[in-house]
Amino acid sequence: MRRTLCLALLAAATPTAALGQTAKKEPPPMLTTAAVQSREAVFKRTPQGDLVMHLYLPPDWKASDRRPAIIFFFGGGWSGGSHVQFIPQARYLASRGLVAACADYRIASKHKTTPDVCVEDAKSAIRWLRGKAPELGIDPDKVIASGGSAGGHLAAATALVPGFDAATDDRKISCKPNALVLFNPALNLEGRSMKGADGSDVAKAISPTLFLDQTLPPTIIFFGTADRLLPQGEEFLTKAKTLGRRVELWTAADMPHSFFNRSPWLEVTTRKMDEFLAGLGYLSGSPTVALPAGAGELKKVD
Repeated sequence: MRRTLCLALLAAATPTAALGQTAKKEPPPMLTTAAVQSREAVFKRTPQGDLVMHLYLPPDWKASDRRPAIIFFFGGGWSGGSHVQFIPQARYLASRGLVAACADYRIASKHKTTPDVCVEDAKSAIRWLRGKAPELGIDPDKVIASGGSAGGHLAAATALVPGFDAATDDRKISCKPNALVLFNPALNLEGRSMKGADGSDVAKAISPTLFLDQTLPPTIIFFGTADRLLPQGEEFLTKAKTLGRRVELWTAADMPHSFFNRSPWLEVTTRKMDEFLAGLGYLSGSPTVALPAGAGELKKVD
């Protein structure tokens, strides 16, 4: 029952293409009208199918650049979802100068896989992005992992959870991001029953909070105060502070899970994400996303 509730709270593949080809189907831009470049590439071949990296590049991008990069993992309870969830944020950050990517990963509804496999695929995605740095104009020491709900869990897991490395990965390339941007993530799955690929319970083994240590990179987290997962964010913040790590937790009053997917909170959280990344030196200048009239405010949890 508890696992069902977790999945309910957390609750597309696209044709593959060569790196140099433009993605054919995208929703209309919501946060920017800039003519960013878009491309797709297979980053991992699995028994259940190929996984695609959906890339968004700045208008003035060139392969010789050394730009910060951000990779987004979609939400959907490790069972559903699609990379299109974060296309608005990816396009916006590309317009601001970052190389942005939305990664596929295997999910239960399509691939009949388990959450530990999702963690493996997320680590593979970051390693692929770093490994392609010379081709993608990326600074491999400025890679940001982001995602919402189950995707936020995956982003945090790449930074903290040990193991779950694909046999085909180049382990010499780090899967650990240099910063985290987490939208209502699942962070502590302890106490839930979550079967892994081998049939064992993996809930504790893939819980980022249980592995918090001095390696945690700078992190920003967004939650609605009506989200039942908020206590996990508060627990994460408290433990990270005791370790002296930089973590910001921002809340939206009375908002439910996945509030950030809709206007005006899409714009509000994107602007705060921009300010956070600028504070790390990954962006310059003021945010360009416009806030709708009457947009609410985020409150920082101390």
